[in-house]
Amino acid sequence: MLGVSASGAAFFRLQPAQDETIVQPMRIRHVSWGLPVLAWAALGCGHSEAEWQAQLDKYNQQVMQTQQRDKKIAGLQQELDAAKQRVSALEQELQAMGMGLESKGKTIEALNANLAEMKKALEDYKARARTLELIKARMIELRRKLDALVKLGLKVNIRKNRMVISLPGDILFDTGKTDLKEEGKQVLLKVAEVVRNDATLRERDFQVAGHTDNAPLTHGPYVDNWGLSLMRARQVLVFLIAPDKVAKPKPGFPKTEPGGGLAVSHWSAAGYGETDPIVPNDAPANMGKNRRVELVVVPNVEEMLDLKSLTQM
Repeated sequence: MLGVSASGAAFFRLQPAQDETIVQPMRIRHVSWGLPVLAWAALGCGHSEAEWQAQLDKYNQQVMQTQQRDKKIAGLQQELDAAKQRVSALEQELQAMGMGLESKGKTIEALNANLAEMKKALEDYKARARTLELIKARMIELRRKLDALVKLGLKVNIRKNRMVISLPGDILFDTGKTDLKEEGKQVLLKVAEVVRNDATLRERDFQVAGHTDNAPLTHGPYVDNWGLSLMRARQVLVFLIAPDKVAKPKPGFPKTEPGGGLAVSHWSAAGYGETDPIVPNDAPANMGKNRRVELVVVPNVEEMLDLKSLTQM
């Protein structure tokens, strides 16, 4: 814009159109009639045409940089939204499988429109998505390997972020007893066969966990439900790690029955008593569900690191 002040001094300034928020890059062009006017304006303001052009070039460069930054932010926002949606979908899938997940990361709404923060948030969401993908893949693969047990009528699910094979207590033991029933031994032999014949499962660590209902134990050598649950877990453990092939007994010696033939180094036992029910002990049928022995697949180092990393994102 070219004008004259009240004192008669010439001035020249840029004025964007009122309906425009971004000034497009432009350069001053010479016109046959405008050179004397521009020179007069520049001399009146104390600036040469070259100085005005340099200032205009600098301004246009800033506009272009702002446009590029806005474009980059829009692209990052789109990627961030996609990553967040993927993380949310994976979390829902794993929670449906029984995995309990907690995120401590920032939400997109809590982020400022800052390029560095958005890049960091995008990296965090992508890392979380990769971790969730790994956990999901491992759980699906482990579940697939245990499908043979499901076909036997056993329940395989995820509790407290661990894959659990649940064996009904009434199949394994009589009420208040710790001697394995014949029916229970046959089930355990089939479980051992599935684990023994799979290279991955053979190298996994398992814990035999005994559970009871909340009915007080009033007699017997085990004192309370803690003792009863632990002894039952031990009995299952001892049977699973016993040799699956036994030599013919010598005359006069008792016959030794074969066991599961599983590696001693990968198995342990624990008793939880009545402290970890899966349903309320409010009816005989529910109490029967709580009397159980579980074979818990202990998470390996990678899985524990993955789960730990999720709480730090």
